[in-house]
Formats: sequence, C-alpha cells, structure tokens
Amino acid sequence: MATGARSDARVMLRRALMLVDEIRSRMKAAMKARNDIEKEVLRVCLGEITTHEARDGKSMSDEDVHRILRKLAKSNRETLKLTTQPEEQRKLRIELEVLESMLPQALNEQQVTAALAPVVADIKACGNDGQATGIAMRHLKGQGAVVEGRTVSAVVRSLRA
Repeated sequence: MATGARSDARVMLRRALMLVDEIRSRMKAAMKARNDIEKEVLRVCLGEITTHEARDGKSMSDEDVHRILRKLAKSNRETLKLTTQPEEQRKLRIELEVLESMLPQALNEQQVTAALAPVVADIKACGNDGQATGIAMRHLKGQGAVVEGRTVSAVVRSLRA
C-alpha cells in the first residue's frame, strides 16, 4: 500500500471516529442533562453503528454513519406521519431534530442549479429525464455534494424544459 493511501485511510478512520465520538459525547451530555429522548435516540444510533461494524468487520466511514442517520431520520418521519398521539409526535419531532443536527445539509434547488452549470449542455442533450438525472447525480457526487434525489430531479426537469 502506498504511503499516500495509508495516510488517506488514517484520515478517513479519524473522521469516522470523530463522528462516532461526537455521538458518544452528545449522549454523555444528554445523560448528564437528563435528556432521556436525546440519550435514547443517540443510543440507537450507536447500536446501529456497532451492529454494522460487527457485521462488516470494519470501521464505518462518515458516509456510512450519515447513511444510518438518514435511515433513522426517514423512519422517524414516516412514523410521525402515522401517529396521532400528541406526546408521541412531540417525542418523534425531538428525535428527528437530534438526527438531522448530525447530518450535513443538502443543497437546495438554486445551489444544485449552480453546481450543474458545467454540465447543462450534457443534461439537455440526453434522450430522457432519467439519463439526464444520472449525469447530474454523477457530477454532483463527484464534487462531494450532498443532495436529495427529488431536488436534483426537479432541477433537471426545469433545465430540460
């Protein structure tokens, strides 16, 4: 393994540990503050991370941890839509705020449009919206942008209109 690759692996490991450490420190702070809702949602996050690490046999990257956080947030949003009890809704909203506070913010439509400026001609030249969205997603992911698929799809449709 080249020295640069080893260095990159260490940086990735440190970054992932930093995110997991942030979750642990937030959980300890929630315990001290007796914030049971935050403590429990962070405990669930750590449990999911530990389960995935044990199953895969390797430490998780930041992106993997973010994927777990997004999955848990999505689950909370779906449950929030279905529940009718005010106390349960309050608890789910607090949990969702905690989860979303640890996720990177996704680009909005204006930011996505600006980021896609270099590939607008390629997007317009595509045969259909699906191919155009694929080009847009590859370009955005290549830049390391955090985007939601539906936002990119809406921007692509407006660019092709």
